[in-house]
Amino acid sequence: MQIKEIKPINFLFFRTKTKVSELGRYVGIVARELYRDATLNDLEISGPVYWNYFGFDGDLAKEFTLEIALPVAEIPNQYEGKFRVKHEDTFYCVSLIHDGSWFDLPSSYEKLAGFIGKHQLKMVAQNRELYINMDFNNPTANVTEIQIGISADSFLKVTKSPVVRNEVIQNAN
Repeated sequence: MQIKEIKPINFLFFRTKTKVSELGRYVGIVARELYRDATLNDLEISGPVYWNYFGFDGDLAKEFTLEIALPVAEIPNQYEGKFRVKHEDTFYCVSLIHDGSWFDLPSSYEKLAGFIGKHQLKMVAQNRELYINMDFNNPTANVTEIQIGISADSFLKVTKSPVVRNEVIQNAN
């Protein structure tokens, strides 16, 4: 587990309103289209695929905004592709690397939520999943970084606390 300050990122992205039960329709499809569009428009890809969740509060039946995004080095002056581009500001988060099947992601989210609750951190209405390695044939080989957004005040609180920093270091080993 880590506490991170993610520097601003430029994204090529797809946005939709959805529910957890509908996420399967986007897996593998949108990412492939983003890569294709970035290549066709000569955009330099600068990281793995992100799934950004806005307004998701854990209620599986509730609709939220999903952005499937591909980091790009810069936002072009003129972009005429099929997606949208944006610059996203600094993102403070509690982060955890999840190795293995996406069906086991809830247990990693529970660990993160436990840490956030224990230290009374204020969450923002955004979390991210970064798909470092996607293996549809062998899901145990998947590597996903989960980032739960926290407020700047919470980030400062945690990074200034030697007790919390020590706990983060111990959890990382």
